[in-house]
Amino acid sequence: MKTADFYFDLPEAQIAQVPLEDRTSSRLMVLDKETGETKHQHFYDILEYLKEGDCLVLNNTRVIPARLFGARPSGGKVEFLLLTRKDEKRWEVLVKPGKKARVGDEIIFGDGILKAKVEEVIEDGNRIVSFEYNGIFEEVLDQLGEMPLPPYIHEKLEDRERYQTVYSKHEGSAAAPTAGLHFTTELLEKIKEKGVKVAYVTLHVGLGTFRPVKVEDVLEHDMHSEFYQIDEENAAIINEVKKAGGRIIPVGTTSTRTLESNADENGMVCARSGWTKIFIYPGYEFKCIDALITNFHLPESTLIMLVSALAGKEHTLAAYNEAVKEGYRFFSFGDAMFIQ
Repeated sequence: MKTADFYFDLPEAQIAQVPLEDRTSSRLMVLDKETGETKHQHFYDILEYLKEGDCLVLNNTRVIPARLFGARPSGGKVEFLLLTRKDEKRWEVLVKPGKKARVGDEIIFGDGILKAKVEEVIEDGNRIVSFEYNGIFEEVLDQLGEMPLPPYIHEKLEDRERYQTVYSKHEGSAAAPTAGLHFTTELLEKIKEKGVKVAYVTLHVGLGTFRPVKVEDVLEHDMHSEFYQIDEENAAIINEVKKAGGRIIPVGTTSTRTLESNADENGMVCARSGWTKIFIYPGYEFKCIDALITNFHLPESTLIMLVSALAGKEHTLAAYNEAVKEGYRFFSFGDAMFIQ
């Protein structure tokens, strides 16, 4: 299976740069994974396609303002992107330029409000650093940090909350679970009133989400690792729906990876936390999920491979080419797809 098999031609003008004012007014393509048939709707029409007894699974991670701009004592500018918290004061970070962050170097942020010392150089140019600060780290980060928008978004985000889901809760992501950006609190209430169960999982999204697949053979790709958690209450909700024959419908590829990492052969999940490197591509046998709400993804990415595993590569690429033709908006702030 070749990476090039998942290529489609996307005009740059269709990469959404800003979110719509009304979250639910984005377009929605409904794709039948068995027949490949498509329908064109708006996201608020998702109510028509969810049934009583279904379970919607949402990733309640929250994006942290993980981009920091600092300098060495000598004055050289340095940019940090927080990736993974190792303990209270130690983080794995991506540094630009890397040559200005050698072991032992100190970086100063915000006139000394925050300081970092480089402890270790690891693969891909990343660093392990220890931070020094007074008070609560999250408050310092909120004061100094910027939202780490994806590299294909060039516009400045005016409202930070538009890169958060309305149900975001647990801080730790370097990127938003963007399929969830289409929901409002009001829409979720209407979904619950219809008899649809709502369950929450947590997967802290890493920047590996945007890392291109650089190998020619898909099977040689080294998948990035991400932390996930499912608690007892939400595992029970998912399992009850599964036992009753209802559909498990994750919102986004992150919720999908969380469920499929955790599920047993019967599709049941348990309360657990851990790290997942699951790589889902065509040929994968899904254990837990039955349908999927997702955005439109990058060509040749692991995310379009996951979607192709569920809907079939031919159906997926045909739907993507149709979306391009119909003027859909792509990627993080773009339109949505419901695969049923």
